[in-house]
Amino acid sequence: MKILHTADWHLGKKLHKHDLSKDHQLFLDWLINLIHEQKIDVLLISGDIFDLANPPIEARAMYYWFLRQMIQLKCKIIITGGNHDSAQMLDAPKDILQLLDIKVVGGTETPIENEIVVFENLVVCAVPYLRDADLRQAIEGESGTSRIENVRLGIKKHYDTLAVICQEKYPNLPKIAMGHLYANGSISSESEREIQIGNLASVEGADFSPIFDYVALGHIHRPQIIGGNERIRYSGSPIPLSFSEKNDQKIVLILDISANKIQEIKTIEVPKFRELKRISGTLEVVKSKLIAFQNEAPLKSFLEVEVVEENFNPLIIKELNDCISLYDDENAIVLKHKISFKNEVKSSEELFVEGENLEDISEKSMLQKRLEKENSLSDEHRALMMEAFTELLLMVEQDDEN
Repeated sequence: MKILHTADWHLGKKLHKHDLSKDHQLFLDWLINLIHEQKIDVLLISGDIFDLANPPIEARAMYYWFLRQMIQLKCKIIITGGNHDSAQMLDAPKDILQLLDIKVVGGTETPIENEIVVFENLVVCAVPYLRDADLRQAIEGESGTSRIENVRLGIKKHYDTLAVICQEKYPNLPKIAMGHLYANGSISSESEREIQIGNLASVEGADFSPIFDYVALGHIHRPQIIGGNERIRYSGSPIPLSFSEKNDQKIVLILDISANKIQEIKTIEVPKFRELKRISGTLEVVKSKLIAFQNEAPLKSFLEVEVVEENFNPLIIKELNDCISLYDDENAIVLKHKISFKNEVKSSEELFVEGENLEDISEKSMLQKRLEKENSLSDEHRALMMEAFTELLLMVEQDDEN
C-alpha cells in the first residue's frame, strides 16, 4: 500500500493581492499525475485546504474538481480541517463524499471513535485542528501558564485516547495519526497564523503515542522532521505562500507499507511553477537587474524589490515608484517594494534646537528645516516641495472648517 501525505494547500490564497489559482492548478495537475504514476492508494491532506473559512467560489470549484479526478483514479482520500478552514463548510458534503471513499473530518467528532478510519490493512486517526473549545473549558481566574498547559495536555489526551482505542481494536495493523498543530522546535515562515494561544501550547514529538507508526502533520509551511523522529513530519505547503519561503524546496511524502510496517518514506519534490525572487541594491542597480531579469519557471516570477541609498532623497522615492508602476515585463511582476536610506534623519526632533517646543513650530517651519538638511536637493526642488505642501495644508484646513 502506498500513502501520500500533503497539507496546507490554501486554495483561494492571494499573495499581496495577486491570485495564486494558476499555481494551485499546476500543482493539482502534477499531483494527479503523480498519484496515477505511483499508484497511490490513500491520499492524506492534513488541514488548511482553503485559505479562508468562506473561500471564493473559484477555490471551492477547484477543490471539487480535484476530488472528481480522484474518484476516477480510485484513490481513497482522508481530509482533515485546519485552522484556516471552516469545519462546517468542509463537513457539509461529508456523507455524500463518504460514499466515494473520501473521508472528511472538518472538526472534532463525537464520539471520538468516528475520527478513526480503517482501510483493509491500515488504521488512520484523522484528527483535525483542535480548537480551544475542543480541548478545555476556560476557568475564571485561571493563570496564563495553566491555560497553556491545559491546551497542550488536551491535545496529548486526544491522541492518547485514540491510540488506546486503536491498540485495543487493531493491534496488528499499522497506524497513522494526522494532525494540524504547532510542534515545538518547528521552523515556521511568515505565512502561518499563530494557533493555540500564540503557539505557546506547542506539543513535543514525544507527546505522540509510540503506537503511531507515522504522524502526518499540517500547519507549518516548511517541510521538516519533528524531534529528530523521521516518522513525525510536516509535509509543508506545496507552493510558496510568502516571500520567506522563496528558497524552500516544496515536497510531498510517500509512505510504502508492506508486511504491516512502513518500509520506506520517500520525499518527492514538487516542481517550481513560479519563482519568488528578491532584487536589492541602489536604484540604478535595481533598475539594471529588472531589465536583465530572466524567468525560468512556467509562470511569471514574483519579485520583491529593495532599494538602499546612502542619503535621503524624495526624488529617488518618486523615481522608484514610477519605475515600479511602469514595469511591464513578460518575465515577472513586482509584488512589493521598499526603499531605505542609510543616513536618514532618525526623527524630527533632531532638526530643532534643544529646549525648543515643537508645539510652537508651524508645519511649514518643520518642513523647511527638514528640507534644509537635504544637501542633494536644489533650491528649485525645495521651492516646489514647499509649494505643494502649502497647497495640501490649505486643503486640510478648509476641510476642518467645513
